[in-house]
Amino acid sequence: MADGGMRRRWERVRTFFHKGPMDAELDAEMAAHLEMAIEENVRSGMSPEEGRRQAMVRFGGVQRAREEQRAARGLPGLDVLAQDLRYTVRTLRRDAGFTLVAVLILALGIGANVAVFSVVNTLLLRPLPFPEAQRLVRIATVNPTCGESCRTYSTDATREFQERNRSFTAVTGYFAFTGPNNFKLTDRAVPVPATAILVMGNFFQTLGVQPVLGRLFLPEETLHASRPVAVLSYPYWKRQFGGDRGIVGRAVSFNGTPVTVIGVLPESFDFGSVFSPGTRVDMFVPYVMSDYEDDGNALALMGRLKPGVTLEQAQEEANRLFPKLDTDLKHPEWKAHYTAHLMGLKEYVSGKLRRSLIVLWCAVGMILLIVCVNLSNLLLARAAARSKEFAMRTALGASRGRIVRQLLIESLVLSTAGAALGLGLAEGVIAWLAHQGSLALPLLSSLHVDGTAVGWTALIAVTAAFLFGLMPGLRMASGHLQEALKDSGPGSSAGRRHENVRAALVIGEVALACVLLVGAGLLLRSFLHLLDVDLGFRPEHADTITLDFDDSQKSQARVQQWQEIVRRVEAIPGVETAGITDNLPLSRNRSWGIHAKGVEYRPGELQGTFVFIVSPGYLGAIGMRLVEGRDFRWDDSNQPPPVIVNETVARALWSGKDPIGRIAEAGGTDVRVIGVIADVHETSVEGAAGWQMYLPVAAFGPEGADLVVRSALPAGTLGGSVMATLRAIDPGQPATQLRPLQGVVDHSMSSRRFFVLLVGIFAGLGLLLAALGIYGVIAYSVTRQTQEIGIRMALGASRGRVQRAVLGRTLKLVGVGLAVGLMASLLAARGIASLLYGTQPTDWMTYVGMAMLLLAVAAVAGYVPAWRASRVNPLVALRMN
Repeated sequence: MADGGMRRRWERVRTFFHKGPMDAELDAEMAAHLEMAIEENVRSGMSPEEGRRQAMVRFGGVQRAREEQRAARGLPGLDVLAQDLRYTVRTLRRDAGFTLVAVLILALGIGANVAVFSVVNTLLLRPLPFPEAQRLVRIATVNPTCGESCRTYSTDATREFQERNRSFTAVTGYFAFTGPNNFKLTDRAVPVPATAILVMGNFFQTLGVQPVLGRLFLPEETLHASRPVAVLSYPYWKRQFGGDRGIVGRAVSFNGTPVTVIGVLPESFDFGSVFSPGTRVDMFVPYVMSDYEDDGNALALMGRLKPGVTLEQAQEEANRLFPKLDTDLKHPEWKAHYTAHLMGLKEYVSGKLRRSLIVLWCAVGMILLIVCVNLSNLLLARAAARSKEFAMRTALGASRGRIVRQLLIESLVLSTAGAALGLGLAEGVIAWLAHQGSLALPLLSSLHVDGTAVGWTALIAVTAAFLFGLMPGLRMASGHLQEALKDSGPGSSAGRRHENVRAALVIGEVALACVLLVGAGLLLRSFLHLLDVDLGFRPEHADTITLDFDDSQKSQARVQQWQEIVRRVEAIPGVETAGITDNLPLSRNRSWGIHAKGVEYRPGELQGTFVFIVSPGYLGAIGMRLVEGRDFRWDDSNQPPPVIVNETVARALWSGKDPIGRIAEAGGTDVRVIGVIADVHETSVEGAAGWQMYLPVAAFGPEGADLVVRSALPAGTLGGSVMATLRAIDPGQPATQLRPLQGVVDHSMSSRRFFVLLVGIFAGLGLLLAALGIYGVIAYSVTRQTQEIGIRMALGASRGRVQRAVLGRTLKLVGVGLAVGLMASLLAARGIASLLYGTQPTDWMTYVGMAMLLLAVAAVAGYVPAWRASRVNPLVALRMN
């Protein structure tokens, strides 16, 4: 029995895919039976014509018999679906204009959704590109007041925690204060800059990264005076060495020293995208811990949890260990500040973007809803035009379910075509984003449309098809057959019902567009407030270039070299002033302690202070404002060394007193205050200015060197002269470029600019779609009321009155939509309040401005059909049936 049932099911499947031959056999068999019946009727005395007629009557119809046989032997459900699909394709091909518009609208909505989903998937949902990435944990202190120095640890504290913890299989880290272009490839005719990161010996093993060529660091290569070795990043290997596999084991000259290349990392590993967004890293060298024991907090730590150990358990252990590290620290005063906050590495990398990404996702969700409303309107208008067709099919026996299914299949075909095109658009957008190296977004280089995104595309395509296809289908299926068949004029009651439904959809569309516009307006005003922030320096007309820096120089030799660089650069025509710093604001940072000499402070009263080692002239070159006192001089040799502090430090340490001439202790050294500058935003444009101090290069060793040049000339024009001057002083100066300082500011705000830009684009798209929806409804209404308009004009109505009537209906719809949208916007604005800067969620100017914009666009969208209505010829309109 089971075998027989399986055989019958297989026969049905085979029959479905081989209809042609079996239909031919069936036709031949039916024709033979029909001929036999005709011959029998003729023999009984009928004429040939009457015999054929009687045979056909008795047979019951050839087509019906064919369909019954097909149903009996095949898969009737799939047969009907195939018929509906063929009918849908013919119908959509016949109405090519509608099909093209619908597919393009869907492609925009679905493509935007897929692109944003790919970003959300990469940054929030997909694990980091490391084996068992959920076990990777970032370890940082919890003091947020002093930048990286308050999130990192000293060498001896790191070593102690490695030995004493029981929660991690491994604890590793990297030097957190590496500046760009800190190495140079010197075996070329012109030195080529390179950025190298110092990592602990077990760094790659802890992450689970294996080289594609060669090997990783050996323990003996992380010891003092060991042979210099390096591991190259995949892009740098391709770019500088042409993908030469023989590079492994070869000594390459970096900074004039032979460095043996021991390995090449895989292409999928991008240190910058995970740990320092917007930074291009070329190579990795061992962090020799014994060489940095006298340094402060410099290691950014992470660990891999042991199997079965939870983050909460590891946090409990860290809470016990860090405050009580029983170690012979060279600087025991640091020990009291050590705490540990553990979080998943994924959360650390992209968690702070969660709210922004969710807002972005909601914005594209609204775009998809607006698209669905627009398509519903289009399909309702199209269905109304096809009402007689569906009424006739119903009269011939088609069920209401069949009508609804037919319209849903049309919607699904349109949605599938739009999804295919939208997926292509999304892939293009994602490919472009993945190569935006200047955008400070984590994991940017790993952006791609993966299988999950394709599945999401299919899901929203099906969902959208039901959203915009179900209502037209139900409206047509619920229509009255007799009314549709008798409908001979455009002003029928059925048409009016469709028009009311479409008007309600437009109200919803306007409300959604209003929410998008208000949200985008609030974010835009917030961004404009950021642009107006007084940074404490003037990036306009200032350019910067990284200098070749030899940190082995004695202070006097370094001062002489920096003085010569500044003197010669200032002599270049067009240069106003120049100066050198070891750290630029809004880039990397470090902090020391500072306090007034001889004053006792309560615990927590002092903060870490951002420290900058600078040359004379730097404050003027970068555009900082000296509030009181003076700048450094090249001949400053007094003891104690001079220091310049910002207003925040001056108020905190000498409130109500003149700070000039006061003695403070900075980094364990006595210093004398010679000047006070206005507060500078050193870590972010949005954050408040912290404690800052500036120390002279003559007394303190810098960690790098960036030349800042103030000039009205553009960087492209000035760059050649500056580079020639630097090369005349130091022939080893690598081929770096003079870049506008504004680029540093733009980089720090790039993620916010990116989100504001996308939300603005989506809001503009929503506004356009709302305008199209309004135009479609009003134009459809005018078309259906052509006779009525003609009668009114024949009775004396002026063109202006007709236009006012049509515009009045337009503004009435938009007014209701705006009322709903503004109330919804008040609720939505609370959800983005944390993303706003200097702007309240209830900012009335934004609400009024966006409402006026939407009203103006709606008026334009409604004016076109109003103008057409006023041009109706009464005689022509009265002759219409």
